[in-house]
Amino acid sequence: MTLLIVQMTVVLLTCLVCGWIARKLGQARVIGEISGGILIGPSVLGRFAPHASSRLFPPDSLGAFEILSTVGLILFLFVIGSQLDYEHLRKQKGTATLCSLTSMILPFGLAVAAAPMLRDRFAPSGVGRVPFALFLGISMSITAFPVLVRILEERGMQTTPLGITAIVCAAVDDVSAWLLLAVAMALLPSGARATPVFVRFLWLGVYLSVMFLVIRPLGGWLSRRHASITLSYELMGVMLAVAFASAAATDAIGVHPLFGAFLAGLCFPRVRYWQEALRTRLDTVVSRILLPLFFALTGLRTRLDLLSGGRVWLWTGFVLLLAVVGKMGGAVVAARWTGHGWRSAVALGALVNTRGLVELIVLNIAYSAHVFSPTLFTMMVVMALVTTMMTVPILNWLKIGTMEAKGHTRSQARAA
Repeated sequence: MTLLIVQMTVVLLTCLVCGWIARKLGQARVIGEISGGILIGPSVLGRFAPHASSRLFPPDSLGAFEILSTVGLILFLFVIGSQLDYEHLRKQKGTATLCSLTSMILPFGLAVAAAPMLRDRFAPSGVGRVPFALFLGISMSITAFPVLVRILEERGMQTTPLGITAIVCAAVDDVSAWLLLAVAMALLPSGARATPVFVRFLWLGVYLSVMFLVIRPLGGWLSRRHASITLSYELMGVMLAVAFASAAATDAIGVHPLFGAFLAGLCFPRVRYWQEALRTRLDTVVSRILLPLFFALTGLRTRLDLLSGGRVWLWTGFVLLLAVVGKMGGAVVAARWTGHGWRSAVALGALVNTRGLVELIVLNIAYSAHVFSPTLFTMMVVMALVTTMMTVPILNWLKIGTMEAKGHTRSQARAA
């Protein structure tokens, strides 16, 4: 127990300092927190102070980290799912729909086309072609919804047309990615007594039917009955229990528990002050305590020393190129097709190209499922960091940010 408490202290302080530095450099805090996890991992601390690293983070002590980080991720994805605005999804059609499709399909297709080459060189032995291609496609095509929202909030763009369109695109992409992830997980063997794939899909269909036909309407009835009161601790306790039960159900089916947590969030009643209360009450514990443990676990799995030699770095550059061309290029083409100027189209492409935290979640799932090797995992982590770090400089170069937010506020005031 003493070791775990010391580990948590080191992780929290490291992520806090690195997050502060990232903000000073004009980056999102999550960039610093992810970098902090890499600093205390084998890539930096393990290389320059191997004895201290082995004493502080012995391999047999990481089980508690994994459990705590999984609990934090379940709560985090439950909150993220609960914050998706259905009204934005209904209002923003046209550009948002086309952008979501192209920014999902194009990088996914490029990843599937490149999957045989990467599988031959970097996949662990015994990984099937279809699961590997699905995981690679999801990793290339996902958008980090929470990081995107945080960047938009920091720049005052969350209520502008460009910001709303980006949020809708990211929301649709994330929902699609988690559904594909459920399919990919269902295709993986689950041990010696593996459940047949068709049985898993059958149970997955039953689970989705229960969530959307029973739990979501029940949440709507609950919100109509108690909407006049604040989110009590009793109601919140019930909803958290539903989230954990949903996560347990998907885990039992053979799909990752985070999918169940995210889907429980989608079924959360859309009552604004309930959503705000849930986010406020959980944000400190999740964002400041539990998620840094996940960053530390990711850092302990990231081995930058494995990217040795020009050939491996060329493959890393190839992965990065595919990710940017597919994700950003698809969004730019869709925005131009629907009448946006180049400046707005490139800005939208930069926003949906943000990966960050959600990408790391998918990569850790692929790593734990032995679909990605340590080398490929590290290559994909580098890709996630670079694509996320690109967003703010591109917006600054385009002069997209507070000026648009102020102009949007003035236009709303004139309309009123």
